[in-house]
Amino acid sequence: MLYPTPMQTPQFPTTPTPVITTERTTLRPIVREDAAALFPTLSDEANCRYLSRGAFADEEELAGWLLHPDWPGRTWVAVDRSSGELVGRYILVPTSEPGMSELGYITVAHWQGQGFARECVSALIRHAFDVEGQRRLVANIDAQNAASIALIEQMGFQREGWLREHETTHEGLRDLLVYGLLRDEWAPPAAWERST
Repeated sequence: MLYPTPMQTPQFPTTPTPVITTERTTLRPIVREDAAALFPTLSDEANCRYLSRGAFADEEELAGWLLHPDWPGRTWVAVDRSSGELVGRYILVPTSEPGMSELGYITVAHWQGQGFARECVSALIRHAFDVEGQRRLVANIDAQNAASIALIEQMGFQREGWLREHETTHEGLRDLLVYGLLRDEWAPPAAWERST
Protein backbone atom coordinates (compact mmCIF):
# COMPACT_ATOMS: atom_id res chain seq x y z
CA MET A 1 0.00 0.00 0.00
CA LEU A 2 1.29 3.44 -0.90
CA TYR A 3 1.09 6.03 1.84
CA PRO A 4 0.67 9.79 1.24
CA THR A 5 3.42 12.12 2.34
CA PRO A 6 2.52 15.06 4.61
CA MET A 7 2.11 17.67 1.89
CA GLN A 8 0.13 15.61 -0.67
CA THR A 9 -3.23 16.29 0.97
CA PRO A 10 -4.69 19.65 2.07
CA GLN A 11 -5.47 20.34 5.72
CA PHE A 12 -8.83 19.19 7.09
CA PRO A 13 -10.61 19.57 10.41
CA THR A 14 -9.49 17.03 12.99
CA THR A 15 -11.67 13.93 13.26
CA PRO A 16 -11.44 11.67 16.33
CA THR A 17 -9.48 8.43 16.17
CA PRO A 18 -11.59 6.20 18.44
CA VAL A 19 -10.70 2.81 19.85
CA ILE A 20 -12.15 -0.02 17.71
CA THR A 21 -12.39 -3.61 18.90
CA THR A 22 -12.13 -6.65 16.62
CA GLU A 23 -12.27 -10.35 17.41
CA ARG A 24 -8.58 -10.53 18.30
CA THR A 25 -7.30 -6.96 18.42
CA THR A 26 -7.80 -3.48 19.76
CA LEU A 27 -7.23 -0.67 17.28
CA ARG A 28 -6.16 2.48 19.10
CA PRO A 29 -4.56 5.82 18.15
CA ILE A 30 -0.84 5.61 17.50
CA VAL A 31 1.64 7.00 20.06
CA ARG A 32 5.37 7.74 19.82
CA GLU A 33 6.33 4.51 21.57
CA ASP A 34 4.74 2.45 18.79
CA ALA A 35 7.59 3.34 16.44
CA ALA A 36 9.76 0.74 18.17
CA ALA A 37 7.37 -2.10 17.26
CA LEU A 38 6.97 -0.88 13.66
CA PHE A 39 10.66 -0.17 13.04
CA PRO A 40 11.83 -3.74 12.29
CA THR A 41 9.24 -3.96 9.49
CA LEU A 42 9.64 -0.43 8.14
CA SER A 43 13.43 -0.54 8.23
CA ASP A 44 13.45 -3.55 5.90
CA GLU A 45 13.61 -2.77 2.16
CA ALA A 46 11.60 -5.85 1.21
CA ASN A 47 8.71 -4.78 3.44
CA CYS A 48 8.86 -1.21 2.10
CA ARG A 49 9.01 -2.03 -1.60
CA TYR A 50 5.40 -0.97 -2.21
CA LEU A 51 5.53 2.21 -0.10
CA SER A 52 6.09 5.63 -1.61
CA ARG A 53 9.47 5.83 0.16
CA GLY A 54 12.24 3.47 1.13
CA ALA A 55 13.15 1.85 4.43
CA PHE A 56 13.72 4.03 7.47
CA ALA A 57 17.27 4.43 8.75
CA ASP A 58 16.42 4.74 12.44
CA GLU A 59 13.53 4.80 14.86
CA GLU A 60 13.58 8.60 15.25
CA GLU A 61 13.12 9.10 11.52
CA LEU A 62 10.22 6.65 11.52
CA ALA A 63 8.57 8.32 14.51
CA GLY A 64 8.78 11.69 12.78
CA TRP A 65 7.06 10.25 9.72
CA LEU A 66 4.38 8.40 11.65
CA LEU A 67 3.47 11.42 13.79
CA HIS A 68 4.15 14.27 11.36
CA PRO A 69 2.08 17.25 12.58
CA ASP A 70 1.16 18.42 9.07
CA TRP A 71 -0.20 15.07 7.93
CA PRO A 72 -4.03 15.14 7.92
CA GLY A 73 -4.67 11.42 8.16
CA ARG A 74 -5.67 9.35 11.19
CA THR A 75 -3.55 6.43 12.33
CA TRP A 76 -4.57 3.38 14.32
CA VAL A 77 -2.32 0.58 15.49
CA ALA A 78 -3.74 -2.87 16.10
CA VAL A 79 -2.68 -4.65 19.28
CA ASP A 80 -3.20 -8.39 19.62
CA ARG A 81 -5.02 -8.79 22.92
CA SER A 82 -3.67 -12.28 23.64
CA SER A 83 0.00 -11.26 23.43
CA GLY A 84 -0.13 -7.47 23.84
CA GLU A 85 1.99 -7.09 20.70
CA LEU A 86 1.42 -4.52 17.98
CA VAL A 87 0.44 -6.28 14.74
CA GLY A 88 -0.15 -3.48 12.23
CA ARG A 89 -0.80 0.14 11.27
CA TYR A 90 -4.03 1.34 9.64
CA ILE A 91 -4.87 4.77 8.26
CA LEU A 92 -7.78 6.82 6.95
CA VAL A 93 -6.83 9.95 5.04
CA PRO A 94 -9.49 12.52 4.09
CA THR A 95 -9.68 13.59 0.48
CA SER A 96 -10.77 16.92 -0.97
CA GLU A 97 -14.22 15.39 -1.53
CA PRO A 98 -16.46 15.35 1.58
CA GLY A 99 -17.45 11.89 2.80
CA MET A 100 -14.51 10.13 1.15
CA SER A 101 -11.26 8.82 2.62
CA GLU A 102 -8.26 6.84 1.47
CA LEU A 103 -7.57 3.59 3.32
CA GLY A 104 -4.07 2.29 4.02
CA TYR A 105 -2.51 -0.54 6.03
CA ILE A 106 0.64 -2.51 6.75
CA THR A 107 1.09 -5.60 8.92
CA VAL A 108 4.15 -6.13 11.10
CA ALA A 109 6.32 -8.69 9.29
CA HIS A 110 6.15 -11.58 11.76
CA TRP A 111 2.36 -11.27 12.03
CA GLN A 112 1.73 -11.42 8.28
CA GLY A 113 -0.32 -14.29 6.90
CA GLN A 114 -2.48 -14.70 10.01
CA GLY A 115 -5.54 -12.73 8.87
CA PHE A 116 -4.95 -9.62 10.97
CA ALA A 117 -5.06 -7.23 8.00
CA ARG A 118 -8.36 -8.70 6.84
CA GLU A 119 -9.84 -8.47 10.33
CA CYS A 120 -8.69 -4.92 11.02
CA VAL A 121 -9.39 -3.48 7.56
CA SER A 122 -12.91 -4.90 7.78
CA ALA A 123 -13.43 -3.20 11.14
CA LEU A 124 -12.09 0.12 9.87
CA ILE A 125 -14.35 0.02 6.81
CA ARG A 126 -17.32 -0.72 9.04
CA HIS A 127 -16.41 2.19 11.30
CA ALA A 128 -16.00 4.61 8.38
CA PHE A 129 -19.36 3.70 6.86
CA ASP A 130 -21.59 2.82 9.81
CA VAL A 131 -20.27 5.17 12.50
CA GLU A 132 -18.86 8.12 10.58
CA GLY A 133 -21.31 7.98 7.68
CA GLN A 134 -18.69 8.20 4.98
CA ARG A 135 -20.01 7.37 1.54
CA ARG A 136 -16.87 6.16 -0.27
CA LEU A 137 -13.45 4.70 0.50
CA VAL A 138 -10.55 4.48 -1.92
CA ALA A 139 -7.33 2.48 -1.90
CA ASN A 140 -4.33 3.21 -4.13
CA ILE A 141 -2.17 0.11 -4.51
CA ASP A 142 1.08 -0.64 -6.29
CA ALA A 143 0.17 -2.80 -9.28
CA GLN A 144 2.68 -5.48 -8.20
CA ASN A 145 1.38 -5.77 -4.63
CA ALA A 146 -0.55 -8.99 -5.11
CA ALA A 147 -1.34 -9.56 -1.43
CA SER A 148 -2.82 -6.10 -0.94
CA ILE A 149 -4.82 -6.38 -4.16
CA ALA A 150 -6.26 -9.73 -3.03
CA LEU A 151 -7.23 -8.30 0.36
CA ILE A 152 -8.93 -5.19 -0.95
CA GLU A 153 -10.85 -7.16 -3.58
CA GLN A 154 -11.97 -9.58 -0.87
CA MET A 155 -13.35 -6.55 1.00
CA GLY A 156 -15.53 -5.75 -2.03
CA PHE A 157 -13.53 -2.87 -3.51
CA GLN A 158 -13.84 -2.42 -7.27
CA ARG A 159 -10.89 -1.64 -9.51
CA GLU A 160 -11.60 1.76 -11.02
CA GLY A 161 -8.38 2.59 -12.77
CA TRP A 162 -4.84 1.58 -13.69
CA LEU A 163 -2.48 4.55 -13.66
CA ARG A 164 0.58 3.61 -15.69
CA GLU A 165 3.98 4.94 -14.55
CA HIS A 166 2.05 7.16 -12.17
CA GLU A 167 4.55 7.63 -9.37
CA THR A 168 8.32 7.66 -8.98
CA THR A 169 9.41 6.00 -5.73
CA HIS A 170 12.63 4.50 -4.39
CA GLU A 171 11.74 1.52 -6.62
CA GLY A 172 11.50 3.67 -9.76
CA LEU A 173 8.42 4.37 -11.86
CA ARG A 174 5.42 2.49 -10.50
CA ASP A 175 1.97 1.68 -11.84
CA LEU A 176 -0.85 2.41 -9.41
CA LEU A 177 -4.21 0.65 -9.18
CA VAL A 178 -7.14 2.72 -7.94
CA TYR A 179 -9.86 0.87 -6.00
CA GLY A 180 -13.13 2.22 -4.64
CA LEU A 181 -15.90 1.00 -2.34
CA LEU A 182 -19.27 2.71 -1.83
CA ARG A 183 -21.16 2.48 1.43
CA ASP A 184 -24.12 0.80 -0.31
CA GLU A 185 -21.78 -1.91 -1.64
CA TRP A 186 -20.29 -2.84 1.73
CA ALA A 187 -21.24 -6.28 3.03
CA PRO A 188 -19.27 -6.86 6.26
CA PRO A 189 -17.79 -10.36 6.53
CA ALA A 190 -19.32 -12.20 9.46
CA ALA A 191 -17.26 -12.66 12.64
CA TRP A 192 -14.28 -10.56 11.49
CA GLU A 193 -15.07 -7.65 13.73
CA ARG A 194 -17.50 -6.58 16.43
CA SER A 195 -18.88 -3.28 17.62
CA THR A 196 -16.75 -0.96 19.76
